[in-house]
Amino acid sequence: MPDRTGSIRPAKGGFKTELRDFVQFVKRPSPGPRLPRAAMPSLAADWIGGVDARRIFRWVLFLWGLNLLVLGPLAAGAAWLLGADHRFNPVDLPWFLALAWAPVVEELMFRLGMRRPGAALWLVPAFTAIVMYGSGLYTGIFLALSLALLAWPGMPGVRWTFTWNRRYRKAFPWVFHLLTLAFAVLHLLNFNLDALVWWLMPLLILPQWGTGLVLGWMRVRTGIGASMLMHALFNAGPMVLVWLLMQAMPADMSVPGL
Repeated sequence: MPDRTGSIRPAKGGFKTELRDFVQFVKRPSPGPRLPRAAMPSLAADWIGGVDARRIFRWVLFLWGLNLLVLGPLAAGAAWLLGADHRFNPVDLPWFLALAWAPVVEELMFRLGMRRPGAALWLVPAFTAIVMYGSGLYTGIFLALSLALLAWPGMPGVRWTFTWNRRYRKAFPWVFHLLTLAFAVLHLLNFNLDALVWWLMPLLILPQWGTGLVLGWMRVRTGIGASMLMHALFNAGPMVLVWLLMQAMPADMSVPGL
C-alpha cells in the first residue's frame, strides 16, 4: 500500500513480493506509486534516489534466466525460420554501445516520459538526430544539451495540471504497453532479414519485449537511473559471455558466418 508520500511501504517477501507487484503492474499499469527511495529533490531522486543494487541485480538475474530458458530459444527458432542473421559481430564487441549508449538513449527515449511526459518532449529532437545519425560525438553533445535543458529550473512542460494528470493516468496503460512494444520493435534493426514472414516477427523480439516490461516497471517504481543501470547490467551478461567464449577459442579458428 502507498503511504502519504506516494511510496509503497516496505513489505516482507523480497523478490517474490516485487514479482507479484510486477505482474499486477503489467496487468494494470499506473504511473505510481513508488517503491521507497532516498529522500532528496524529485529530479535527483528520479536519477539516483531509487538505485538499489541488490534489487537491480536480482531482477537482472531473473531476466537472464527468463531469456536463456524461455524467450531466447523462441526468438532463436523464429530467426532460423526467417533466415535472419544478427548484426552483432563477436570479433569486434560494441562495449560502449551496449553498456553506455544504448542504456542511456533507449531509457530516455522509451521510459523517461512514463512519469515525465512533458519533459520528454524536449528530447524529441535529440532522439530524431540519434535515429538518423546513430551514436557519435555530435549526437552525444546534442543529447547532453537536451538533458541540461530538462534540469533547468522552471523549464516549461515539466509540470502538469490536475486535469491533464488525471487524463494521463487513464491513458497510461496504453502509453506503457505501446512504448514497450516500440522498444522491442526497434531491435528488429539488429537483424538482417531475408524473408518477411510477419507473423514470426513478434517471436523474434520476445526477449526485448519481456525485458522492456521489467525495465518499464523498474522505471515507474524506482526511477530512470535504476532502469538505466539495470539495462546496462542486463546487456553486460551476453557481452561478457561472448567475450569469454572468444577468448577460449583457438587463435586459428574462424567464426562461422564472418
